[in-house]
Amino acid sequence: MATVPSSLSCTLRTSFLLSSHPPAKLSSVPLLKSRRPTPPSSYPRVRALDLDQNTLVAISVGVVSVAVGIGIPVFYETQIDNAAKRENTQPCFPCNGTGAQTCRLCTGKGSVTVVLGGGETEVSQCINCEGAGSLTCTTCQGTGIQPRYLDRREFKDDD
Repeated sequence: MATVPSSLSCTLRTSFLLSSHPPAKLSSVPLLKSRRPTPPSSYPRVRALDLDQNTLVAISVGVVSVAVGIGIPVFYETQIDNAAKRENTQPCFPCNGTGAQTCRLCTGKGSVTVVLGGGETEVSQCINCEGAGSLTCTTCQGTGIQPRYLDRREFKDDD
């Protein structure tokens, strides 16, 4: 019977087997002898995964990313649906619910006075508001009702 010299003895190791017994050495295991079966509690267990901390972090980040990627659009869709069901009666902030804003170029007069050289003045119609003195509110589009946050945004699918 061939045996391995003690100076060259090797240990059998694998990352898939866990056992409460120390690993067997080649020199101590006879090659052709049969061994009695050990009780079921001492059989080696097979480990499915051998995970280190970096792998666990990577898997966790991946799972969280997928959850956030699905959760945020679902959240916004439910908020839009809920907002559509509620009545909106809040007056617009920039125009105070009137639907019109004072022209900034003519300050609501409808005309612009230009001082020319030699002391002459020229009064002309405002080119911004076309003489009306006010413009349609750009926030509420003239309705006088403050739009909800998501209603102000126009979502386009540019595919």
